[in-house]
Amino acid sequence: MRVFVTGATGFIGSAAVKELIAAGHQVLGLARSDAGAASLSAAGADVHRGNIDDLDSLRSGASMSDGVIHTAFNHNFATYVANCEADRQIIEAVGSVLVGSDRPLIVTSGVGFNTENTRAPDFTAHPRLATEAAAASVAARGVRVSVVRLPPSVHGEGDHGFVPMIIRSARENGVSAYVGDGLNRWPAVHRLDAARLFRLALEKGAAEAWYHGVGDEGVPFRGIADVIGRHLNLPVVARSPEGASDHFGFLARFVAIDCPASSATTQEELGWRPLQPGLIPDLDQGHYFDA
Repeated sequence: MRVFVTGATGFIGSAAVKELIAAGHQVLGLARSDAGAASLSAAGADVHRGNIDDLDSLRSGASMSDGVIHTAFNHNFATYVANCEADRQIIEAVGSVLVGSDRPLIVTSGVGFNTENTRAPDFTAHPRLATEAAAASVAARGVRVSVVRLPPSVHGEGDHGFVPMIIRSARENGVSAYVGDGLNRWPAVHRLDAARLFRLALEKGAAEAWYHGVGDEGVPFRGIADVIGRHLNLPVVARSPEGASDHFGFLARFVAIDCPASSATTQEELGWRPLQPGLIPDLDQGHYFDA
């Protein structure tokens, strides 16, 4: 299958590209820079020049492919609501090329507080649900779309998401902190396990299916803080919910969330099994603390 991958040079997308090629697929990867194009070529993928702001380039890439995996997303939290609306437009643009073709479209969302293989009950409850609203919209037009929901931490070497930000906060403040009693739970998945899930969703996924890419169903945040404190030789302390923003800044609301999630249905339906280290063992390997 010739697969068009957005975010093909990113942390998750680059792993998906390698997973697809290893399984015998041909990849057409979106690249916005010469460096990105070179890395895709080195991985064995074909290069499609463009970016997620150029909807025509996305339509063109989709039109040349047998399926699409959309992993790209602008994670600038200063423009978060606008970025979510942009993702809606991207999915609708790509979907317009796939209507009635039975070519699969796999889009990326978050587990949030959703149960497996069910649509979010209220697409207006959170800006990120614009992605799922767009998936439902193109499905209604005859696109074979599936959603892969990822947890707050997709971890592994090269991670530049929440966990590295939390580590940076600990370094800057001289303590590793958690909120309240620290028993709030974070689901997590290794990037290589996530990449395999995208491939399986492409190959075996059902239309209008919602899959959870969850390895660790719920890591107590206190455990994350403990590992960070141990590796940085810093005290581990509690912060009150009111004082969390003084330590974590804009991350405070993410650090305090309690959102355990399951992938049992996903594993049963797709035959997917998380095989890589969980979040705590991955942190204990030390690569998060090299910089």
